[in-house]
Amino acid sequence: MAIDPSKDVDGFHPENFGKMALDMTTFIPATPFGILELLERYNVETKGKHTVVIGRSHIVGRPMSILMGRKGFPGNSTVTLTHSYTKNIAQITTQADIIITALGVPNYLKAEMIKDDAVVIDVGITRVADENDPRGYRITGDVDFDAVSKKASYITPVPGGVGPMTIAMLLKNTLLAREQRRLR
Repeated sequence: MAIDPSKDVDGFHPENFGKMALDMTTFIPATPFGILELLERYNVETKGKHTVVIGRSHIVGRPMSILMGRKGFPGNSTVTLTHSYTKNIAQITTQADIIITALGVPNYLKAEMIKDDAVVIDVGITRVADENDPRGYRITGDVDFDAVSKKASYITPVPGGVGPMTIAMLLKNTLLAREQRRLR
């Protein structure tokens, strides 16, 4: 609340979140913006598809559920938002054309939880102890990457997938903020 919405390049201010929800011009939160950019750049069809979002955070889950349901591309998707209290989540995810997971539970999404050729976007990031790594840990996503990648048509790795896109979109929002300020 202390940040001027015109400078909120993270896109978290309630004014910007509200504008996003109403499909008005505003800053889109950087991680969802990065996911949209990936879908667009790889020309992943979203119209009429069933998107399942796992996780309902204000940073990724809720914005993604809104953005994937909006008119336009990427969007026009039928969205199911799931969370820790969702029953029979595997039954839901096996019907999904697109799965966006931001749960923070390492290797949560297993191959048997997706249908063939699903698009899987892993936003989860967790440090897992690993005595073989010089740092003593490794970064792991929400998806059992080795198994799921054999079934998915597209999949993002962790690290190296959505994370760099988040940084790129934060920089893009910063540039947009500068342009908007210059036009005033």
